[in-house]
Amino acid sequence: MVGLTLALALAQGGFRVTIADPLTPQQMADRGFDGRVTALAFSSVRMFRALGLWDRLQKQAQPINDILVNESVLGQGPLPFSLHFDHREIGEPLGYIVENRHIRRTLMNVVEAEKRVRYYPGTSAVELVIGEKTASLRLSDGNEIAAPVAVAADGRDSELREAQGIATIGWDYGQTGIVTTVKHEYPHHGVAYEQFLPTGPFAILPMTGNRASLVWTEQTPRAQSLVAMPEPQFSAELACRFGNQLGEVRPAGPRWSYPLKLHLARAYVKPRFALAGDAAHTIHPLAGQGLNLGLKDAAALAETLLDAARLGLDHGQLEVLKRYERWRRFDSVILAATTDTMNRLFSNDFPPLKVVRDLGLSVVDRIPPLRKFFMRHAGGDVGFLPRLLKGQAA
Repeated sequence: MVGLTLALALAQGGFRVTIADPLTPQQMADRGFDGRVTALAFSSVRMFRALGLWDRLQKQAQPINDILVNESVLGQGPLPFSLHFDHREIGEPLGYIVENRHIRRTLMNVVEAEKRVRYYPGTSAVELVIGEKTASLRLSDGNEIAAPVAVAADGRDSELREAQGIATIGWDYGQTGIVTTVKHEYPHHGVAYEQFLPTGPFAILPMTGNRASLVWTEQTPRAQSLVAMPEPQFSAELACRFGNQLGEVRPAGPRWSYPLKLHLARAYVKPRFALAGDAAHTIHPLAGQGLNLGLKDAAALAETLLDAARLGLDHGQLEVLKRYERWRRFDSVILAATTDTMNRLFSNDFPPLKVVRDLGLSVVDRIPPLRKFFMRHAGGDVGFLPRLLKGQAA
């Protein structure tokens, strides 16, 4: 999704772009390919509007009107200390929940219609050779692509990153995220719930209709047993955590599981080569910022390359690409550290820490300017923003 968005932004800015992807549009749009949803920050929505994507996607998007954050005890429900984010304080939805398959389908439809983009689905990278003037990529179908710069947006286990000798730092959380869709009895009114349990966060994300997506974090051995459970036992475990705020709840789709890791690339660029999205960074999903972080990369890299080209510069030079790295690396590291700290702080049952975190939730909830800052930060609306995230053309 990051690579397609970047390609579209560059093409609309006047570049000719080539995309190689080992998966086909049919595979990526299939309902069984990816059960996840994305909480699009309002800055990401502005970017999609600027790229002409949002009008096509809006019907599948559920506005987030409120977010309720609290700590829970399994079988006993939420504790009294909580944090409430209300969209009326900032005058717009806190974000939108959209199924990843809808985002991919919309991106592919728009990219395939863009005359400046050549799209090679079902082809993988065989070899990338960086020369003095160009980067040359040989594909599995025999095609060769040459361009001033190559961008790897090929995910957490990026082969292109490894081939360029860029090391990463990170660790396995020993946790697995279970993702599934449920139907519930009562309307959700656009309210998202983030419940912190000793085993990990349990997020209830409102979808269109009386549906919600669950992002349920457990220690990996326990997660594997939950995913393998027959539906009656799984439903009982689900009800124990979900609560009764939305009435009767039942599973309404397959279960997916994703091992959770943190990793950060030690460098984002080399001469004529750049990383974007999960190839550069993967963070814990508790704040729902993974794709938003990658879309910030796409916006910043598009602006960096287009501005350099407009000035008549060679946009594949290391000096140009270093601007993108400086722009994005600090933000990525800070968000990775924040989500890592939150996960460690809340994913335990240590009494002194319980006091600290409950006090923290209570304090933030009682200070409106602090609440607004956190809402703006979660919406990607703080700091030096690329033009696309302001709703302007790159």
